[in-house]
Formats: sequence, C-alpha cells, structure tokens
Amino acid sequence: MQDIKQFVESGQIARFPGGIHPPERKQPASEQPLRRIPYANELILPLRQHIGVSGQCTVREGDHVLKGQPLTDAVLHQGLPLHAPTSGTVKAIEQRPMSHASGLPEQAIVISPDGHDQWRERQPLPDYQQRDKAELLDIIQAAGVAGLGGAGFPTSQKLAQQKPVSYLIINGVECEPYICADDRLMREHARDIVLGMRILAYITGADKTLLAIEDNKPEAIASMHQAISEYSDIELRVVPTKYPSGGEKQLIQLLTGHEVPSKQLPIEMGVIMQNVGTAFAVKEAVIDDKPLIERVVTLTGECIEHPGNVWAPLGTPVDALLDFAGFKPEQQQRVIMGGPMMGFTLPITAVPVIKTTNCILVPSTEELPPPGDEMACIRCGACAEVCPASLQPQQLQWLAKAKDYPALEDNNLFDCIECGACAFVCPSEIPLVHYYRQAKSQIRNQAREQAKAELAKQRFEARQARLEREKEERLERHRKAAEARKQMQQQKAQDAPEQESNNDGKSSAVAAAIARAKAKKAAQEGGSAGSEASDEATTQPRPAQDKSAAVAAAIARAKKKKQARDQEDKQ
Repeated sequence: MQDIKQFVESGQIARFPGGIHPPERKQPASEQPLRRIPYANELILPLRQHIGVSGQCTVREGDHVLKGQPLTDAVLHQGLPLHAPTSGTVKAIEQRPMSHASGLPEQAIVISPDGHDQWRERQPLPDYQQRDKAELLDIIQAAGVAGLGGAGFPTSQKLAQQKPVSYLIINGVECEPYICADDRLMREHARDIVLGMRILAYITGADKTLLAIEDNKPEAIASMHQAISEYSDIELRVVPTKYPSGGEKQLIQLLTGHEVPSKQLPIEMGVIMQNVGTAFAVKEAVIDDKPLIERVVTLTGECIEHPGNVWAPLGTPVDALLDFAGFKPEQQQRVIMGGPMMGFTLPITAVPVIKTTNCILVPSTEELPPPGDEMACIRCGACAEVCPASLQPQQLQWLAKAKDYPALEDNNLFDCIECGACAFVCPSEIPLVHYYRQAKSQIRNQAREQAKAELAKQRFEARQARLEREKEERLERHRKAAEARKQMQQQKAQDAPEQESNNDGKSSAVAAAIARAKAKKAAQEGGSAGSEASDEATTQPRPAQDKSAAVAAAIARAKKKKQARDQEDKQ
C-alpha cells in the first residue's frame, strides 16, 4: 500500500498491457448540447435493470402513479427498486422484449404518461454530512442507483464494503468510440458531479479522490478542473487516449501503478471506483431526493440526421429516440445498443432504454461494415498482443469451443472484460468475445445448478440427520420406559412376600368376620322360629266345651250391657 501511495502522490500515469487505438468518431455528437426528448406514448420498464434480482411489483394495472413513485419493492440481496419516470397510468404489467441481443421477453411495467409530470412528495437533504453513513446508503439504495458505466452493479452494495478505502477513483475516461454521454455530462453538470463525488468520499471515508479523464476531452477537463478547484482532497488525472483505459482494472493500474490481482477486487487494494454518471445520480438521490428515472444517452451514427446526447427517461422505446434524432434507415440497417466494441445489435427496436443504456449507434454500412464470415485461426498472436488482461484469447476460444469449462477457469476466463480488442484485430474475423460470453454463461449456469444441487444435498442431509435424531430420541424414550418397567417389576417382586403375609392376615380376618356374620344370622333365624312356634300354639283349635263357655260368657256380657242401658234410659 505504501508503494501505491508513493506512486499516486508522484502524479505519474502508468501503462497497462495491450490496448488498441480504434477511430474515435465522437464528433459531431459530442459538440451538441444536452437535449430533453418528449415522453413517448408508453414507457416500458423491465423489472430488472441491474446486476441482481428484480424487485416485487407494488402496483397494479390501472393504478395512477406519480413521478418518482416506487413501482417495485426490493427486499432481496442486490435488489434495486424501480421508479415511475413521470406521472401516468399503469397500462399493463406483462412480458415485453428486453434490451438484450436475444430479444427474449421479460416482465415489465408499461406506463402511459398523463402529460402532467406530477412529482410525488420529495424530501431534499442538503445537509447530508449531518446524517449517518448507513442512512445515506439506504437513500441511495431506495433511489435505485446502479453503476451507470455499463455494469449496472447496485451502487449501495459497492459502497457498503467493510474495508478501509484510501482512494476513491471517479471514472470519466469514456474510452469506447462514438460514446460521449459522460463527456457532455461533465461539460454541463460539473458542479453536480463534484457534489456527488463529495458524498461518495464521505460514505467511503476515502483519504483522496482521483478524477480520471481521457486527454481527448479538453472541454470536460477544463470544466471539471474548475469545479474541483476548491477541494484539496480531489485531484484530476488526465490519462492518454487508449482503448480500454476506462476498464476498472486498467484505470486502477494507470493511476496507482499496480495491477489488481486475478480473482481479487479493487477494495483489496484500498481502492473503489465509480463512474461520473453514477456520482451525478448519487447527488440527485441524496440532495434532491430524485431517484434514477433518466440518464444521458448518446444518439449517433451516419444514419441519424441529428446526432447528439439526450436526457432519456428510463423506459423510452428505442423507436422514439430514433424518431427524435431523425433516423434515416438503409437496407439491412443495424441498430446497436452501446458502442461498436462492447455493444450488441438489437433484434428489434421496440425495446426500452434501461439504467445501463449509454448509447444508440446507427451506423451506415460504409461507416461500420458488418463482420464477415468466421475463418480459421491462423495463430498470428495479434489477439494476445492487444489483450489488456494479458490472456491468451485464441487458447480461450479453443477451450470454449471444446466446452472445457474447468480449463477455461484455470486460464482465468473471468479476467476477460469483454472489451472486444481481440476481435477487433483478428484477421480471421473470429467473434472471440461471443465465445467467451457463451462460455461464461454456461459456467455460471453450471455454478447455479451446482449450488442448487449442493443446497438440495444439504437439505437432504439435514433431513436425514433430523430423522436419525428423532429415531435416537424414540429409542431412548423406549429404553427409559423399558428400564422403568423393569424397575417396577423388581419392586413388585420385592414387595410380594410382605403383600402375601398381609393378604393371609386379611383372609383370616375376613373368614372370622364371615363366621361371625353366619352365627348372627343363625341366631336371628332361631329367634324368629320360636316366635312363629308360639303364634302357632295360640292359633291351634281348642276343645268344643271351651267354645261353649266362651259363647255363654259373651252372651252374659251382652245382656249385662243391655240392662245397663235400659236402666239409664229409665232414669
């Protein structure tokens, strides 16, 4: 790190291996001031416009939305929300062709502008230095800011690195032919870019900020030099015109004199890089509370009548941009999204501008002849000489054709930045970058499938471990229950003699009680038998004379009673 510090403080500019000098062709587009185009009849907003997963849609068909209103909710890692570029009605949520060489459809929100351009409620934050850095990162993430240099990596994720940063590099090189969007932005909005640089430096805690601009942009250099003059911790570095000096690793090597090691990130060297367009978007997100809803796009090529740079609302169809610029198509016309080196030909022009769109190139056949048929490699080695990553392009191509993916990784395929320098110098017109992109895609797919398989394996092993654990727990419960039953049986065996003696005593007592009850019952039965005998004795028939005497006695008593009543009546 000390060597890097000494090199930076010396103000030197190093060199990187390889590189080419293709025709620049940045004029006349770079000479025209920035213009704003009217809103198209419909704005097509793909849910995913950055590296990472798309957010969850939060609006429905028929909803009215305001300018700057979130349309998606980014809740996952590396997610970014999407915002309405203007006020209007959600016309549809459906599959639309994406801004990709394949033209395959993907989910998109289609908005019909209402012409009022009505903003949602905004909360500007001019005193950002009074806020916590984590809060600023949340603001940048909520504004949907992604790297505008072409990669589209979420800016808040890149800034949230938990490592010390010595140098913040702001990339204003813009080395690819034709493209001049950053050039015009630096000329016209230098002050806003510097404010964004200050916010980035505050968040990262960088000791010094280095602003790099290619020496073919004198107006931008002058404008930015004036804007940074009051800041002692910002230094301007003018680098030679050479493609691809704007590549992240190549520019770091130019400014620090040290190459970023293979399979390592610049943060390992204490360096972090952002594009000038990203710095401008950060300023608007934090200070103005304006999410990323538009960007500068270069419209150029000989088949355009009015080339220049425009503020294009995200979602604007390429058709609308071409109509605005005076498109004059020729037979078998090509429309390229991006530059001639790293861009791709669009299969249709009904695709929208997204966050990573920096140029729409419409060249004539004479200006940029289409590639010829691929021929056999003649092993000239020209591709290896111009590779800025010091790779062996022809070797990588052979391995890619053979689908030898482990060997490709061993040969550092992912160090390739897909700059197209190798294909540019190839006399056999081999589309080398095409093979590399396909191979990278296959390796990533395999890695995803392997990760899924590994996850499935982990879930299976976790399930098996859980089942085994539950089985062991059941067996342990059964073992404890068996031990408890055994102990109970042993206890019963020990208690059996005592219980038997107790039972014998109880039996004797019961027998005695039964005997007593029987005796009592017998006694009761004997008494009742005697009474019955006496009753029977009194009721037995007496002799006849006893009856006559009784009758006579009764008659005598009756007469006596009658005499008594008669005597009473006389008295």
